[in-house]
Amino acid sequence: MYARESGSRMSNEIDTLIKRGDTRNTIDEPLIAKLKVCLLGDGAVGKTSLIRRFVEDHFNDDYLLTIGTKTSKKRLIIKRTNPQREFHLTLMIWDIMGQISFRKLLHPTYLKGAKGALLVCDLTRKETLEHLDDWIDSLYIEGRVMPSVFVANKVDLEDQHVFGKAEFESVASAYDSPFFMTSAKTGENVEKAFQSLGEKLIDELLANNSFSTSRVKPRFSESAIASNYHY
Repeated sequence: MYARESGSRMSNEIDTLIKRGDTRNTIDEPLIAKLKVCLLGDGAVGKTSLIRRFVEDHFNDDYLLTIGTKTSKKRLIIKRTNPQREFHLTLMIWDIMGQISFRKLLHPTYLKGAKGALLVCDLTRKETLEHLDDWIDSLYIEGRVMPSVFVANKVDLEDQHVFGKAEFESVASAYDSPFFMTSAKTGENVEKAFQSLGEKLIDELLANNSFSTSRVKPRFSESAIASNYHY
């Protein structure tokens, strides 16, 4: 009973410290971050289905047009060897409408505060691959593209493919980004794609010294977290 009460008390104390912005704690605690990411790509490439598969492990053949944007969230556990730490990263996932008129008019608003993106195309429609360059234009921060992962969806529809891995890889390589051939229907590589984006985000935070690796329980700054929410 005492051990349970002690553990509960410690958890409450940690939550209190975080809310106050006090990061002093033990080095064994996981490092915590909450970041906004976006899924970008033409309409009907499967962005909503990819999110549903990742968050709920569910797929529905019915096509639902995304109006504006939808948000979901899921926590990833990411381990890094330099430093030797575990990171708990909550992805706030924004599913953004893919119609061209929407992209030109409203994307700056919905992309504000985003720290990374999955760029999605459809293996059965070549134009969705060609349009990725246009989507990438909105991801530049201070002259460089924010952490991104390229996804070619509908790998399960092999007899309908109009381009292949080599062509897709050449586009992703131009931006030095990881790429995955996925199927929201079967789940193939969906988890890996989101995990890869999470790893890139953590590496970015570490490279920018947004985490401290001294004897503290670091947390991505509350002000930075707040900047990721726009309603």
